[in-house]
Amino acid sequence: MIFKNQYYYFISGLPDFSFDSMKLPFSVEEFREMLDEAVTPEDKKLLDSYFLSYDNDNLFRLLEKKEEEELQSRGILTRADLEEVIRQVREGDTIENKQVPPYFEKAVRAWLDEEIPGHLKTLEDLISSLYADYGMGVKNSLIAGWFEMNLNIGNILSALFARKYGMDISQVVVGNNEIAQLIRENANARDFGISRELDYYDDIIRIAEEPDIYERERKIDKFRWNWLDDNTLFDYFNIEYIFAYLCMLRILERWVSLNAEEGERVFRELITQLKNEIQQPEDLNWQCFSPAGIDQNGR
Repeated sequence: MIFKNQYYYFISGLPDFSFDSMKLPFSVEEFREMLDEAVTPEDKKLLDSYFLSYDNDNLFRLLEKKEEEELQSRGILTRADLEEVIRQVREGDTIENKQVPPYFEKAVRAWLDEEIPGHLKTLEDLISSLYADYGMGVKNSLIAGWFEMNLNIGNILSALFARKYGMDISQVVVGNNEIAQLIRENANARDFGISRELDYYDDIIRIAEEPDIYERERKIDKFRWNWLDDNTLFDYFNIEYIFAYLCMLRILERWVSLNAEEGERVFRELITQLKNEIQQPEDLNWQCFSPAGIDQNGR
C-alpha cells in the first residue's frame, strides 16, 4: 500500500471559494509561493507539470523569435534556462537541467530541422501534443486524468470546428491517446467513433452547441470544475486535493479577470453610445459623468 503525504494543517487553513465567487482569496502566483514551502519535493514535481504550460508558451515565443513579447512569469524555467536548452540541443549537448521536461528536446529538434513530425502542421501544435502525452504519463491518476480530460475536450471541439469549416480534421487533433486516434480514424463518422468510449461526449457536444462564445467558455470551465469535484470526492488532505484547488483557483482567476475586463469594455461601449446619441454642449466636461475618470476618448 502506498502512503501519500498528508497536509492537514496547510489544507485546513485554505479559504473556500466557488465557481461563481466574485473575488479571489489570493492569486495563483501567491498560492504557488505558499506551495513552495508547504509540499514535499516529490509532490512539488507533480504540481510543476501544471505550470509547464507557461514554459511551453515561453519556449514557443523564443523559438519563433517573438522577442517583443514578455515571457510568462509563471513557468518553472527562466529565459536563461530556455536559451540554454536551445543552445544545448543545437550543439548536440546533453540537457543537464533536471527541471526541463524531456519533450523540450524533441520540440527544439523539430524546430532546428524545420520539420514537424507526423500529422501536425505547426510547432505550437507539436508542443501541445508532446505536453499532453507528458501530462498523461504523470505518476498520479488525478493529474494524468486531468491532462487527458482537457486533451479530449480540446480535440472534440477542434474536430467539430474543422468539420464545420471543411478543414482536415486529422491536422487539428493533437496528442496520441485512444480518443485522439479514434477521431483521426473516424473523421467522417457523426460522433468520430468516440460516443461509446467517452462518458462525457454528449456533455461536450451540448456545450459546443452554445452559440455565445462567452457562455460556451463558462460552461467548459464549469465542466472542468465539476470534474475536479467528482474526482476528488474522497481526497481531503493530500496532493490531489491541492492540485484540484490549484486548478479551480486558476479557473476562478480567469473569470474574475475576464469579468473585470468585460465590465470595463461594456462601460466604455455605453459611454461611446451615449456620446453618439446626445448633443454634447461645448462647455460640458464629459469626465464629470464618469466615476472612473474616463476622458472623452474612453481612456
